[in-house]
Amino acid sequence: MYQVYGDQLSGNCYKVKLLLHLLDIGYQWHHIDILAGESEKDTFLDMNPNGKVPVLKIREGEYLWESNAILNYLAYNTRFLPSNPLAQARVLQWQFFEQYSHEPYIAVARFINKYLGLPKEREAEYLARQQGGHKALAIMEQRLQHSSFLVNQSFSIADISLYAYTHVAHEGGFNLATYPAIQAWIDTISTLPGYVSMTDQA
Repeated sequence: MYQVYGDQLSGNCYKVKLLLHLLDIGYQWHHIDILAGESEKDTFLDMNPNGKVPVLKIREGEYLWESNAILNYLAYNTRFLPSNPLAQARVLQWQFFEQYSHEPYIAVARFINKYLGLPKEREAEYLARQQGGHKALAIMEQRLQHSSFLVNQSFSIADISLYAYTHVAHEGGFNLATYPAIQAWIDTISTLPGYVSMTDQA
């Protein structure tokens, strides 16, 4: 059985939990309190020397980290990862977009606000993340106005990668009311068989 080490409110960790539920794969969840420094302890660093969640324990001594890498591993030979090489590249395209153009703004703003309580000394940084976050949302909105999902009209791990932080973007100060296609996409994903919410017990 897979072992997942993560923080329940982390979007990156939620990606893994959501896919495991959609695939109906059993796992055990181990909570890592990142604010308490648990990801910097030697026992965790032995699994991921980068000191970040999530980590997937595949078997004794075999660990995989980086959320999108874990998604690709779990989705291999499933309906959530297309077999066509170009479609696979499109999945990766959106996953790279998530990590470089979406997560640094939306997830960081959410972390400052939700995890840290928007301290005065980080208020300027929080506000500076808004423009980049809205740019990423606008790009997603444009795509989803013409397609139900991000790649080939079919739900894939590209959608999971971006859903994780997008559906809680309001917790980082991003109002999704002006993004109707994103809202419809969020609603569709939340009704998929096997869906589990971020706050549901892992």
